[in-house]
Amino acid sequence: SQLLVSSLLMNLVPAKVAGVEEIAVFMGPMRNRKIDPHMLVAAAACDVREIYKCGGAQAVGAMAYGTDTIPKVDKIVGPGNLYVQLAKKEVYGPVDIDKLAGPSEVLIIADHTANPAYVAADLISQAEHSVECSAILITTSREMAEQVCAEIERQAQKLPRQSELTGAFENYGVAFVVADLAEAVEITNEIAPEHVELEVENPIEWVGAIRNAGAIMLGPYTPESVGDYIAGPNHILPTGGAAKYASPLSVDDFLKKTSIISYTKTALEKVTPAVVKLAQIEGLQGHAEAMKIRSNKH
Repeated sequence: SQLLVSSLLMNLVPAKVAGVEEIAVFMGPMRNRKIDPHMLVAAAACDVREIYKCGGAQAVGAMAYGTDTIPKVDKIVGPGNLYVQLAKKEVYGPVDIDKLAGPSEVLIIADHTANPAYVAADLISQAEHSVECSAILITTSREMAEQVCAEIERQAQKLPRQSELTGAFENYGVAFVVADLAEAVEITNEIAPEHVELEVENPIEWVGAIRNAGAIMLGPYTPESVGDYIAGPNHILPTGGAAKYASPLSVDDFLKKTSIISYTKTALEKVTPAVVKLAQIEGLQGHAEAMKIRSNKH
């Protein structure tokens, strides 16, 4: 499995900032049955000491329901394969989950000013994750599309993970040539990808038009890689079109709100007729009586 130290940090940091007092990390061991030391250091840097050498869907079940050795948790966050995501979906209710995270996605909008080598490199950087990843180019220039495709072939042959790259581009690699940037933005909003790169002349002019995206990178010197690792915003983003309604993982995912309501006798009497009327419309006479019993007219 892939060693994703950055993903561990992206899950732990917002939880710590939110003030979560009890955090447990679950991760499968390496072939030597030990936890990768890089992951241990990342957990220690976040002052997390409760670590279980257990991963996969079975870990999700253990977290959700508890075992003799693993206490039940309140919320499960973090990436995983298809089985992990389906397990998270199954246990939602007894526990909360962050989101159902699918394969990674990148969509690059490029005009005639884009550097085809940069565009190709960024498409490759996403495709190398797995054969299920999508790498999409939308450009206003047919020449740009051809140059990017040629660059992908040239750059990819020098890299490891050939099976992942080949599979991703064959399965979910596509280039659209559109009439203008407005059409490119329209397609992007319909796809609602995880990552969007604006490799256009004036990216700041178009960023507001993109409503549905997990993260938007602006200009030739903001590759998706810097967003993944060090830019600051969380790289755990909605996938599979979920950017139409979901947001990146953040401190908010580890906070909850409680409504607090207080009325004086005088204030309650002023709203009693309205509450009684609504309760009667809904056929909930007990609600109405709970108001009227507090009224001077009762």
